[in-house]
Amino acid sequence: MTLRAVIFDFSGTLFRLEENPSWYSDLTDSDGTPFDLSAQAEIMRRMTAPTGRIVELGDEFLDAWEKRDLDPELHRKVYVEVLRSSGVPDRQAHGLYARLIDPDQWTPYPDAAEVLRRLSEQGVKVGVISNIAFDIRPAFDRLGVSRHVDEFLLSYLEEVIKPDPKIFLRACERLGVAPEEALMVGDSEEADGGAAGVGCEVAIVDPAPTSERPTGLIDAVGDLLR
Repeated sequence: MTLRAVIFDFSGTLFRLEENPSWYSDLTDSDGTPFDLSAQAEIMRRMTAPTGRIVELGDEFLDAWEKRDLDPELHRKVYVEVLRSSGVPDRQAHGLYARLIDPDQWTPYPDAAEVLRRLSEQGVKVGVISNIAFDIRPAFDRLGVSRHVDEFLLSYLEEVIKPDPKIFLRACERLGVAPEEALMVGDSEEADGGAAGVGCEVAIVDPAPTSERPTGLIDAVGDLLR
């Protein structure tokens, strides 16, 4: 069946949260030691891992972890705790968290704008599904590509998260295509790969730093770009 729609994940697929040295300029651990580059990278990994529990959490945070992408308050609660568990002092964890959920701090992959634009101009429907608890649409506004996205499905607004089949079926319905006519592009076999269960094609990209993945999206959509 001919593909008529492409649905993209956000984090690690279209955009990536990358280390910004300015965020850590005044950041020290509880002993007063500045965070080195490896520690900074580990914080980014923990804040953006699409699945799995990334640190040991106390019982009071387990429910918040499971529901983090459905409720902004639970997201803040549990990720501030993740930062604390990663050695970030409490007084600095809230400020760093605010930066990490700021859509203006997310870097687009080099081919993101081109792929979204070309798909839209060729009449291919475009959707974005994200397990997320904050509004990512300003990042698309900043890149100048919001008009090329037909539907955004954000888990905290939809009250459902990937890989639940409902969110993939809902995206296809809103885009006006059958699941077999849609390609899901994401960076997680577990979360994004769930689209295969409803009949979508799936392409998995490497959530590498943006400088190391110049054509990952172009390669993923393949022949859809004429």
